[in-house]
Amino acid sequence: MICNSGHFDVEINIPALKKIAKKVNYNLRPNIDEYLVGNKRLYILAQGRLINLAAAEGHPASVMDMSFSTQALAAEYVVSQAGRLSIKVHNVPEIIEKKVATLKLKSLGLKIDKLSAEQAAYLASWELGT
Repeated sequence: MICNSGHFDVEINIPALKKIAKKVNYNLRPNIDEYLVGNKRLYILAQGRLINLAAAEGHPASVMDMSFSTQALAAEYVVSQAGRLSIKVHNVPEIIEKKVATLKLKSLGLKIDKLSAEQAAYLASWELGT
């Protein structure tokens, strides 16, 4: 099974695949096309389009609001740090991630629980759990 989870519809070369396929069975199942190449069966999901958009619910607003908020606050941070950041890829500062998460939970009427001592010890240990 092959699917595209990237950003563009050209990441799977469907026209080239069609040229080398002995046979193509379209809509074998919803969102599944079967390409017979040699003695192999390749199952292309969502016609090679972005799987999360073409075969699912896409990017719901309830997720994108957090992405856009994080991007906006990260851009503001970069501007505020002009001349102080080295030229490389930087992680989004944890304070921004926590701010976005806290605001999202607040908008849902929720808040982050505090870990008990036992929970904190469990999370910090590689010896417990699986």
